[in-house]
Amino acid sequence: MKTHKLFSTLLVVAFALAPQLLNTSRGMLAVSGGYSATLISPTIGQVVHPGQHVRIQWKDTLPTVRYVAWCEMEVWLSLDGGRTFTMCVTPILNPKTTYFDWTVPNTPSNAAVLDVRFGCDGWYPESYSPQAGSTFVIAQN
Repeated sequence: MKTHKLFSTLLVVAFALAPQLLNTSRGMLAVSGGYSATLISPTIGQVVHPGQHVRIQWKDTLPTVRYVAWCEMEVWLSLDGGRTFTMCVTPILNPKTTYFDWTVPNTPSNAAVLDVRFGCDGWYPESYSPQAGSTFVIAQN
């Protein structure tokens, strides 16, 4: 019976302190700054062709995150000018990566847009950086 009371007391104390412990541990991660990306290639108006190998390249500003191993980059493609991003064109990339060699899919579009995304599981939310100012063309095959 005493063991049951002790366990119950420990459980109550643990739940009471949990929010403080979470806030302290997040603070120790030193997450600061924001995220942004600027597409270098493909350039605005560039015409690419299905099957062509194109280097997607960007410059980015990453937040300061202590545990970068939990972070990732991805690039997504929109075929409708950036209204929807339905196709991930990269695998999960190391956050220090600033380019990816892409094979253009057979998905013709006069308004293709890329979104360079960054996030850290549990520490920095997935952040979007759609490059609507760099619309390019995927030609008909």
